[in-house]
Amino acid sequence: MKDKIMSIDYYDCIIVGGSYSGLSAAMALGRSLRKVLVIDDGKPCNATTPHSQNFITHDGKKPAEITAIAKHQVEQYKSVSFYKGFAIKGRKLDEGFEIETKAGDKFGSKKLIFATGIRDIMPEISGFSECWGISVIHCPYCHGFEYRESKTAIMANGDLAFHFTPLIYNLTKDLVLITGGKSTLTIEQTEKIKQHNIPIIEKEIVQVIHKKGYLEEAIFKDGSKIPLEALYARPLFEQHSGIPVSLGCEITEQGYIKIDNMQKTTVPGVFACGDNSSFMRSVANAVSSGNMAGAATNKELSEMEF
Repeated sequence: MKDKIMSIDYYDCIIVGGSYSGLSAAMALGRSLRKVLVIDDGKPCNATTPHSQNFITHDGKKPAEITAIAKHQVEQYKSVSFYKGFAIKGRKLDEGFEIETKAGDKFGSKKLIFATGIRDIMPEISGFSECWGISVIHCPYCHGFEYRESKTAIMANGDLAFHFTPLIYNLTKDLVLITGGKSTLTIEQTEKIKQHNIPIIEKEIVQVIHKKGYLEEAIFKDGSKIPLEALYARPLFEQHSGIPVSLGCEITEQGYIKIDNMQKTTVPGVFACGDNSSFMRSVANAVSSGNMAGAATNKELSEMEF
């Protein structure tokens, strides 16, 4: 006997994650008359960020405001439903997938889209997490303009540091590079940075002093300190949901869900979009990838039914 879903609500697609990419995917599917369930616990990773930039038509708005507008618009498509909660389990069935929530509710679908994002792992630096997304920032395109010509540091080493340095130097010349220990920059990279009078500090930050998330100075392990208004950093991260891996989705060396150019994962019928599958962490990218995931999912559903 086939392992199928009989007594639970069944959808064309379940979208796990209801922020920018998930809502974008839901809109594409809703406009295609698909029965969709969006499961989301209402805790986006950018909740501490005061404003969102570099997203055309919404530049400077609060992230929660953008999400509220997006959800209101998606709700106009009556084939899309919403469930507030956290998805904890997923399994493959002969005729689709099953998702179980923390509350014990179960739902079935023909296709899955994971718009689950990633979880940042804060370093053991006092004050760092309180400043994350405010003045300790990850992206010059999302935040750099607001901190142009400010006292700025890059906390990185090796190739990542060298990648960041010219981008940030374009925005401010009041710049230092903090490698967090012995530099792993090549001789050529080091010479290039020093040609632009950018100090390289081979020390470890142990604390940042701030007021309500806005930096004032960084304190090093040896007790020395420097004044700072902005600190660029790329902390470690992990997938926010373990369900994709449990279903067999392949993860890249960088820690992202592996996808093709149609947002398809390595598991047939499963798609991923947004931060969980792209190093480009931005609202604009999340919306774009979600739109593609929705369209690609509808294409597969249409071909199955034709």
